[in-house]
Amino acid sequence: MSAAPGPLGQSAAPPAHLTGQSVAAGYKAHLSRGRGKLGEMFGGHVEVSSAGCRIRTADGEDFLNAGGYGVFLTGACHPRVVAAVERQIRTLPLATRLLLEPSAARAAAALTGVCPDGLERVHFSGSGAEAVEAALKMARSLGHRRVIATRGGYHGKTLGALSVTGKPLYQDPFRPLLPLVSHVPFGDVAALAAELGSDGSDAAVILEPVQGEAGVIIPPDGYLKEVADLCRATGALFILDEIQTGMGRLGAWWGADREAISPDILLAGKSLSGGVIPVAATIATEKAFAVFDRDPFIHTSTFSAAPVAMAAAEAAIDVIRDEGLTDRAARLGEELLARLRAFVTEHCGHLVREVRGVGLLIGVEFHDAGAAGEFLLELLDRHIIVNHSLNAHTVVRFTPPAVLGDGELDELSEAVHAAAQALGARFPQNGDTNKEQLT
Repeated sequence: MSAAPGPLGQSAAPPAHLTGQSVAAGYKAHLSRGRGKLGEMFGGHVEVSSAGCRIRTADGEDFLNAGGYGVFLTGACHPRVVAAVERQIRTLPLATRLLLEPSAARAAAALTGVCPDGLERVHFSGSGAEAVEAALKMARSLGHRRVIATRGGYHGKTLGALSVTGKPLYQDPFRPLLPLVSHVPFGDVAALAAELGSDGSDAAVILEPVQGEAGVIIPPDGYLKEVADLCRATGALFILDEIQTGMGRLGAWWGADREAISPDILLAGKSLSGGVIPVAATIATEKAFAVFDRDPFIHTSTFSAAPVAMAAAEAAIDVIRDEGLTDRAARLGEELLARLRAFVTEHCGHLVREVRGVGLLIGVEFHDAGAAGEFLLELLDRHIIVNHSLNAHTVVRFTPPAVLGDGELDELSEAVHAAAQALGARFPQNGDTNKEQLT
């Protein structure tokens, strides 16, 4: 089911001087010294091309991509998405923003066509954090100035998005943040109800269906429905952040669909890109979007709804629908989760707290961050790319593409099996000394 190869077979050989050392030096000199060091810690690999589930490095090595922070549901360089983008680049990659432009209208129609009922208006942006910012401004325009988010929630790192991201580590250096923001435990409707009070008409609630960066935290069944009902009863605005979980990642178009709800505002991103062009969206009801409808200049961005990004988004939606990738994500996720649980339990169960997931969003939670880091490096040594979780350093996260073929699923499973075996052998169960070894 993997997308046709393309760039892995077509790209020219990288320059001879392109090494991990030279690229890391460039990062340290002009980008981020810390990011350069991190790349060196992960082996100094330099990715130069990608297609489907594969990444190729400058030294000709091949990696299976089960990471990418949830971007690559359709794989990298899917032929249909690439073809749509190439056509757009050759005709109108960017627009004047004064005249009407058809690709934006088509992409918005395609996106609202797969959203829950009532979500009819779209504001496109370049990143998930921008989509969050637009949602917070919509909320304020309607008088919802108080914002309630969840502990461990991740919504981005621009100033407004950072204010609702539930991690002091990222917030503290930049305080003061937005006022009137509070955080309640995720999955706890009673705590949310207490924070909202009997009148929530001045409040907006923002949360994720499954907390990705918190380490794949899955709420109790019915939680989203209860939150939606509570917001409706108290007059609060409900913002559902599906930047990572939406577009098929959970085995349905949206986490909202799993509980048959429709929020006031839905946020999309990551998989909306088709793995080709960064794009995100704030999708809202007519009522929530009202101020944006009245004044087209109230919230703008030069690159919002750029035609080249719109081509990618429309093609990505078509691919997910036509290739049945939501159902495939559900089936693959169920199989992969079962295999991960079996291998981890057999070989290093004493190091792991839990293996959990929904669809192709799966987390392996270790008892400490040292073990999580060792597991990630073991997988990288076996040419498997996964991610740590930004708000939970004890959790290694798997977000493979839904175009993963059966052979690639076996390849991923075998690597996890070997990595778990190696980790268990290196850190055997031996009482209190085990934690000391890992740290």
